[in-house]
Amino acid sequence: MKIPSSMRVRFNQVLIAAAAAAAVVSFAASGPGSASAPQSPAAPEFRNIDNWINSPPLKLEALRGKVVLVDFWTYTCINCLNHLPYVNEWNEKYKDQGLVVVGVHTPEFAYEKSTSNVQEAVKRLQIKHAVAQDNSYATWKSFDNQYWPAVYLIDKNGKIVYSHFGEGSYAATEKKIQALLAEPAPSGS
Repeated sequence: MKIPSSMRVRFNQVLIAAAAAAAVVSFAASGPGSASAPQSPAAPEFRNIDNWINSPPLKLEALRGKVVLVDFWTYTCINCLNHLPYVNEWNEKYKDQGLVVVGVHTPEFAYEKSTSNVQEAVKRLQIKHAVAQDNSYATWKSFDNQYWPAVYLIDKNGKIVYSHFGEGSYAATEKKIQALLAEPAPSGS
């Protein structure tokens, strides 16, 4: 039996309306104040770091009360190199206001695992913030990261509250840094 096209169009309209209604109900149920509102995930610790450059080893637990920017990068990635001046600028601009920047250098190629190569790149690129050398991808995996560059912002309570992958969104990222720095520190930090 052939269904007339006018009935097929009407059926599709009904399906679209039902899907839209379900989406609205789902969104409303997870909104602010809802018992089922999604929670920001706790940031995982830095894991199996081979070397720390520009810093002694850092633990996120010890950085509670600070805003932490975690930047996954590698020194041969052109997108990372284009994005790095913004990360360096944020470090310089906000480090005295409570921002801690940690570059997690996760190699794409075998030669990027060389500590001396990473140290030379840090010097050449004038990176002043902490750099964790993540040759085994342990920290990369714990963040469930898949991109170079990738930025994660961790609030003063140790929760991941923002992420951006690839280049761009620099103004939005900086506004989020400013907003997080303006939040009160958790009690006991």
